[in-house]
Amino acid sequence: MSSGERERTFVMVKPDAVQRGLIGEIVSRLESRGLKLVGGKLIEINRELAEEHYAEHSDKGFFEDLVEFITAGPAFAMVWEGADVTRQVREMMGATDPAEAAPGTIRGDLALDLGRNAIHGSDHEDPGSNEREIDLFFDEGELIEYERIDESWLYE
Repeated sequence: MSSGERERTFVMVKPDAVQRGLIGEIVSRLESRGLKLVGGKLIEINRELAEEHYAEHSDKGFFEDLVEFITAGPAFAMVWEGADVTRQVREMMGATDPAEAAPGTIRGDLALDLGRNAIHGSDHEDPGSNEREIDLFFDEGELIEYERIDESWLYE
């Protein structure tokens, strides 16, 4: 694929968006962009996994709130594949604070509050964050290798 090497990234529909019935809307937006879903599952995140997932925030005042929120209900964990997929997903998500997220982004359209911002995606500025997060939530056997029929129309 000449438009860039394929990569994988971790994305999670957070408990607020699951409770609001937004899994399908979020998956649809990513698929419509041309990104390929290679793994997905509805999960309940326990405290240990939440603390490991948010470890980089463990010394911040909002850490406990993050852990409480992400363990409060089911989440939908996913792995997406495509060229420059981590950066693309981050742009589609919009600013972390939905009040600052542009209309047309997931957070700009579907969220109102920083503490309930609908979606998590690996950080494209932190090399290795996508692999670390994928490994936290998925076993290799849970990820599928396949070619979508439209890939020749998506990539040069």
